[in-house]
Amino acid sequence: MNKLYFGLTAIFVFALVLTSCATPPTERMNMAQDAVLRAENHPGAVAYAPGILIRARDALLMMQAEADARRFSSAANFADEAISLAELAIAEGMLGAGRARDEVARLLDSLAGPLVETEAAVTVARNQALLLNHDAIGGEMEVTRQMYNDAVGNLHADNILEALAQGQIVRSNLININAQLTGAAQALSKK
Repeated sequence: MNKLYFGLTAIFVFALVLTSCATPPTERMNMAQDAVLRAENHPGAVAYAPGILIRARDALLMMQAEADARRFSSAANFADEAISLAELAIAEGMLGAGRARDEVARLLDSLAGPLVETEAAVTVARNQALLLNHDAIGGEMEVTRQMYNDAVGNLHADNILEALAQGQIVRSNLININAQLTGAAQALSKK
């Protein structure tokens, strides 16, 4: 009797294992697809964790290939991997975006003082009648001030890449304006 009971139990367990492996892990596969889609639509993941996002997509492709080959246990493992990688891409994306935001904030903070100083130097140059195209340099200064204000606005709106590009242009413009002022002052001192 014990042998029969043991034999029936073994057959039942074996059938249960076969049945559980014989159906695709549809729910986990759907969860994996949703997780990767969320990561693909997360700006931080796309910008700051593209390698992890690619690995998540690859896991999703492997999941589908394994499911198509009816290797459902393996498909479930790839589904779990895709979910984990998608979540990691989002987390890394958020960290990367935070670091970029801090970097842009430092850049703009470092430009605030030089912007005021350069504006004051343009005013002094106009009052001293340095040999400059005062309208052109004044216009360049005005554009630079506006771009700085736009960069600050973009930083606050989390348009980090736009704020970074504008901050770099402001820095370049300030260098150019100060070079013009220095050149005009040196020309005046040689007379």
